[in-house]
Amino acid sequence: LVGVSPENLPPAATRLRRLLHFGQTLQSHALHFFHLASPDLLFGFESDVALRNIVAVLDAYPEIALHGVKIRKYGQEIIQAITGKRVHGSAVVPGGMNAALSTQQQETLLRNFGEIDRWCEEALALIIRLHQAALPYHDEFATIPTHYLSLSGETGALELYHGGLRVKNRDGTLRHDHYDYHHYGQLIHEEVKSWSYMKFPYLAELGSEEGWYRVGPLARVNNCDQITTPRAEKARREFISANGGGVVHATLGYHWARMIESLHCAESIRQLLQDPQLSTGDLEVRGERQQRGIGVIEAPRGTLFHHYEIDEQDLVTKANLIVSTTSNNQAMNESIRQVANRYLRGRELTDPLLNQIEVAIRAYDPCLSCATHALGKMPLQIELQSIEGRVIDRISRNSLGGIER
Repeated sequence: LVGVSPENLPPAATRLRRLLHFGQTLQSHALHFFHLASPDLLFGFESDVALRNIVAVLDAYPEIALHGVKIRKYGQEIIQAITGKRVHGSAVVPGGMNAALSTQQQETLLRNFGEIDRWCEEALALIIRLHQAALPYHDEFATIPTHYLSLSGETGALELYHGGLRVKNRDGTLRHDHYDYHHYGQLIHEEVKSWSYMKFPYLAELGSEEGWYRVGPLARVNNCDQITTPRAEKARREFISANGGGVVHATLGYHWARMIESLHCAESIRQLLQDPQLSTGDLEVRGERQQRGIGVIEAPRGTLFHHYEIDEQDLVTKANLIVSTTSNNQAMNESIRQVANRYLRGRELTDPLLNQIEVAIRAYDPCLSCATHALGKMPLQIELQSIEGRVIDRISRNSLGGIER
């Protein structure tokens, strides 16, 4: 609304914003993988729910867990150095940044970097080993062919901060490339359904039945033609090659793609901290006031749309957000349907099925993961209904972690 596009920001402000975003993505991916996903992957999807938490990982695999804690801590140190706080900092302002990163802060962050990139590589190697150890299970579990949407750079490179929208079809062919996100409303429509508070976005040209898509790490790695940092690019090529050279539809591929992105973030952070232009020059710029502003970024969980309109008194007259959880809404529903179709036996719901549904949800989104994986004590209820709508069976996990029928 201040009339400045990302392309017109001062170079130092852009570098600081990118560094901040890499730190945020790194800490979020570490939280998701080590704290929320690794218990499922290390102990097994049908293991005792009392084991499937970070405390058990610390006990059984202390080195893995501690590396995860330290990677997340370092990402938070990046955020705190730039914004003053680890959560809800205020350094990013319309038109740029309100504070520079001092030379001393850069040197401290570089000194503290240590082995972050090596630990990211080791986490990547871990998910590859776990994937290969149970390949059919990982490839088939909640696997759904979908379209994919993400930002990409002009050359098709992985882009987390700013770019155009890229859409791939289920078969890997490009449907849109570097689409101007200011016109996202022509590309994406949103459906409302009576049984859910969440909306259901879809590609307008395909309609709501065929046009739903996925976002996030799996979409970004599937969509891009390259990654600009060398070790992450090598990992991307291995990821695609290991999955037959085409689009990867396995939902558990999200974890693999997430750790490729973590390595990319670590490599990028090191590069930026060594850049002498990181904090030199102007940090803010102003343009002509606008009454409409649209911004799109790749949040850790996926593509994030913000759209605001204001009147002459600066009062907001329109606000629309499409967050990653919303974009993945239909895909999560379909993943749960696939798990139920494959693992539901007879007319009785079981605790292992409850766990498997959690695993499918957890691959997508840490917000929903927290709702199903806080030390195994967050409530979850599943009902099995007949075609007439009659409840045949019901199972739930209560707030104490116990199973109730």
